[in-house]
Parts: sequence; structure tokens; C-alpha cells
Amino acid sequence: MRPYLLEETYEVLDAMDGNAIEGISGEIGDLLFVVLLVARIAEDSQIGSLTEAVDRIVKKMIDRHPHVFGDGPDSADPGGIGAWEARKKREGRSRLDGVPQSLPALLRSHRQGEKAAAVGLDWSAHTGVMEKIQEEYRELEEALATGSAAEVTHEYGDLLLAVANLGRHIDRPPEATLRTANERFSQRFFRLEQMAQERGLQLGPDTDPEALDRLWELAKANPEGQR
Repeated sequence: MRPYLLEETYEVLDAMDGNAIEGISGEIGDLLFVVLLVARIAEDSQIGSLTEAVDRIVKKMIDRHPHVFGDGPDSADPGGIGAWEARKKREGRSRLDGVPQSLPALLRSHRQGEKAAAVGLDWSAHTGVMEKIQEEYRELEEALATGSAAEVTHEYGDLLLAVANLGRHIDRPPEATLRTANERFSQRFFRLEQMAQERGLQLGPDTDPEALDRLWELAKANPEGQR
């Protein structure tokens, strides 16, 4: 069921990104159907039931948000963050345990950065992150010069991680921002294909690079193509 769960989740996200008000309810319904089906499979396999899952999340929310549901000393913490982190420490859990490893890599980087920042492991401003990005870029250049595949992979990963962390400091979540950039590139490339066809230009590995550059600049300036 994993592929279907992921597919339906991304279809909900697509509907949200496109502000498709009418389509969102349909996509949420499709996602809910898969979730209910997974719950039924779990129940048939005696792993757990939907009722148990609901009871567990209700208890979890109450326990972790005393500032909302309780009247004890933890309720004085307006955001509940300090109390939440203290409880996880008492339970012997890492602050990163709540970040699923299966998250998209950029989103996981963002969430791990938030968790680390909660204990002070962070840059004080976005300028510090920019300096780190420049540092990692130089280290990637050095790795490329050595020709070591392992070093290149390592340094490229560090560079991507630093760039992802920049998003927290400039209030631009990296996953959502990259989705927008991907869509912008897709629209421009589609327009480039349209203009190439209009001009009788066959696109392929041997296409004149200068002609491609001219079309790309036109596509950026005239993004009216319809997909």
C-alpha cells in the first residue's frame, strides 16, 4: 500500500498547490480511503485497529500539549515546546526521533534543523548560513578536483544540507520552495518546446547550444504557453 499512500498524498499536495478548491475534497477523499484501507489491513493482521489508533493520537496530543489541555505547571509554557522536549528527555528519546527517515530529504533537513535549533545548535542569522554555504561550496570544488567519488558525494550532501537550512532563516521552507521552482522550470521548458516546434527546430543532443539559450531566454520572458 505504500506506493498508493504516497501517490494519494502527493495528489492532495498538488491540489493544494494549484488552489484547486473543488479538487482538494476529492483528493482528500482518495487519501482517506487508502488510510482506512491500511487501517483495515492492520486490524485483519491483528497489528492494531483504527479505534486504537484514534485513542492513541488523542492521548498523545493531550500528553504533549498540557498548555492546551491541562492546568498543571507545564500549562505556563505558551508554546508547550519546553515541556514537550523535557518529556522526551525523560523518556530517553532523541529530539530527532520524531522526524521520520522516510520524509523527502529536503523536508527532513528542514525539520531536523528545527529540532537542533531548539537546543541552540543553529546560526544566529541567515548570514551565518550563507557563509556556511560558501564554505561547503569551496569544499565541494576541492573534492571535485581530487576526483574522489566518495568525497564529492559527501561534500555535495553537506552543501545541500546547508542550503536546506537556509530556508528556516529566510522563512522559505525548502521542500515547498523547490516544488515551486520545479513547476516554474517545467512551465518554461514546455514553452521552449512550443517555440522550438513553431520554428521547426528539432530538439535533441545535437541541438545548437546558442539556439537553445536564445529559446530559453524567450521562454523566461514569455511564459504564456499552456500545458
